[in-house]
Amino acid sequence: MNEALIQAEDLTKTFEDGRIVALDHVNLVVRRGEFVSIMGPSGSGKTTLLYMIGALDRPTSGKVIVDGVDLAQEKDLDKFRSRKVGFVFQLHNLIPTLTSLENVQIPMCELQMSAKERRRRASELLEAVGLGDKAGQLPTRLSGGERQRVAIARALANNPRLILADEPTGVLDSKTGGEIIKLMRGLNRTYGTTVIVVTHDANVAQAADRIVRIIDGGVEATEAASAGDGKAHSPRPSP
Repeated sequence: MNEALIQAEDLTKTFEDGRIVALDHVNLVVRRGEFVSIMGPSGSGKTTLLYMIGALDRPTSGKVIVDGVDLAQEKDLDKFRSRKVGFVFQLHNLIPTLTSLENVQIPMCELQMSAKERRRRASELLEAVGLGDKAGQLPTRLSGGERQRVAIARALANNPRLILADEPTGVLDSKTGGEIIKLMRGLNRTYGTTVIVVTHDANVAQAADRIVRIIDGGVEATEAASAGDGKAHSPRPSP
């Protein structure tokens, strides 16, 4: 069994001085190389859990450990995110005045890489997501699915250990959404990058190794998905 990449222990998040409980003593382990989907009704705490794992917010109590780092004790969450986590959101959040190649390079600007090396890596990632011929295009010239592919390439830019995706197919038609999840599943299997996807779509969820169901801020159940075997795939070197 592959070692844990993520360990949430009694993870709790409240708002408004404790009157609103978004996460209630969540315990969860995600192994390296695993593809996990998180499902639950609106307001169940799915996105809050994703934000806790991705160091976008701090817990009220409990802890979440990612790649050996206790995020509650980590002083520089920005630095942690830039080196460990890639994000894919429902809306691609691309900068409209930059080309696909330039958008993918943005996370690399914080690293000690030459401009030539950034362009080379961005080009390779666009090829990996099937958009090698769209490197010079602005987001406005791309389809919704193509924009999301650019966002996935950008999420991979810094060789993250973890990709977090919040409803990445939510604004796409079913065919395009299926292609995006197939792409993410393929990248997970090829490179061993751990992927967690929050989704309302049962078809998307079934592409994972495992489904975690969240109800009222707590883990109600976890089960193997039809596309997975319940085992994490062996990590391989990142692209």
